[in-house]
Amino acid sequence: MFKTPAPSEFHDGCMMQNTEISARLIVSDPDRASAFYRDALGAEQVFRAPPGDDGRPTVVDHRIGRSSFRVSPAVSSWGWSSPDDLNGSPVLLEIEVDDPDETGERMLAHGAEVVVPIQNWPFGKRSGRIRDPFGHLWIITGELR
Repeated sequence: MFKTPAPSEFHDGCMMQNTEISARLIVSDPDRASAFYRDALGAEQVFRAPPGDDGRPTVVDHRIGRSSFRVSPAVSSWGWSSPDDLNGSPVLLEIEVDDPDETGERMLAHGAEVVVPIQNWPFGKRSGRIRDPFGHLWIITGELR
């Protein structure tokens, strides 16, 4: 349950700097998704909850560099819908990497698809958009080539 922060936890109307935010990606198959994120993005699995009644873990925690994210199964009674349930994802996940082309190719080799090809952009970055096999959209970005 969300707890309203005490006034001492705010600074100039904003949360204090030690506040962190991370994504929870809702998918149909958390174990398959975890394998994809490991193989395609180098994600390290740092926690896996025991299987629930349906045999799927309720959460699998991952780390990539200094960032973390969770993978959980779609559970309609909890309001947790996957991109497949929603006919797409309204959220873009952005990952900055040393070599966007290599990262994109690795994602494609593991079942992802190109939405916008990785290319140099006039705003000074090389990036593109890729949909992972679970419907989540990723912006893969890095320095110009």
